[in-house]
Amino acid sequence: MKILIMAGGSGTRLWPISKEKDPKQNKPLLGSNTLLQETYKRIKKGFKDADIFLSINNKQLAGVIKQLPNIKKSQIISEPTKRDTAAAIGLATEFIARKNSKEIIATVNSDHFVKNEKEFIRVLKKAGQVVKKYPDYLALIGLNPAYPETGYGYIKLGKQLESYNGDKVFKVECFKEKPDLKTAKKYLKNWAYLWNPAYFVFRADTMLNLYKKHLPAQYRVLMNIRKSPVKIKLEFPKIKPISIDYGIMEKTDKLLCLPASFDWADVGHWRTVKDILSHKDTDNVIKGKFVGVDSVNNLIYSYTNKLITGVGLKNMVVIETKDAILICPKSRAQEVKKLVEKLKKQGLKKYL
Repeated sequence: MKILIMAGGSGTRLWPISKEKDPKQNKPLLGSNTLLQETYKRIKKGFKDADIFLSINNKQLAGVIKQLPNIKKSQIISEPTKRDTAAAIGLATEFIARKNSKEIIATVNSDHFVKNEKEFIRVLKKAGQVVKKYPDYLALIGLNPAYPETGYGYIKLGKQLESYNGDKVFKVECFKEKPDLKTAKKYLKNWAYLWNPAYFVFRADTMLNLYKKHLPAQYRVLMNIRKSPVKIKLEFPKIKPISIDYGIMEKTDKLLCLPASFDWADVGHWRTVKDILSHKDTDNVIKGKFVGVDSVNNLIYSYTNKLITGVGLKNMVVIETKDAILICPKSRAQEVKKLVEKLKKQGLKKYL
């Protein structure tokens, strides 16, 4: 079984720390190690070094090698340009399938927080066993919701297929997009709705056959690259960007799901960083120098030697770097992505 760490994202909602050439997974947001280093360290607890691969894009290659100097270049699958997750997973699957078309692959994101790592590894391996038993199916790991989250997609479970060595395996009925709060509260009360953390486990040839069926143009590009790998810079940009969810997952009916619980979070925006690091809502989470009066429940990060001060700050995010400052309510942390889009439109690329 091979583990594919997806590390090619740009993390726009964690601007101004996360930038195009130096994204969030390259940053020590939760401790002394970067998110990518923590992910790699976590995976190594259950899998051999030779079975761990990285999916990145060329702009990030230097940063990845700096973080993981011992990883072999033959285990880094680098896209010449970004074409969304379907292209990234397709390219990596084609690469791994060259040696073994029946290899089982599990995708793992580089920007996730996992508290119970032992359980995470166990469930990941169990999903691999399920795919080995049902090679025509893709297996997903679904997480039991801890609260009514509106920022995650959901998996709706269908009928139970079996109980496999103590773990229940269900067929997937459908996917649900990020819900509003009222809907998320309904999901929380219904055992059939699980968070979708985008952990996909599949056999290489099964996945490539799905590309052939549902994304034939992408499949042709992948096969052209297989015939002549040196032409990747010419062929890969021909791919039309689409996510793996829309391109493959929502089009196939052969999906299985293993419900799991291992204290997980997608480190997707600054509010998540605050929630992971704080012990209670009134805590301020501070990196750098801060002096406050009547200021509670804030995330304040300073990446320079400047002193940040505040009076009456409540539920705020303040991020200060050498070339930019972000200030926003914690409740609107998701909207930092809109801010980045506005910076692009105004031609302020030097800050991105």
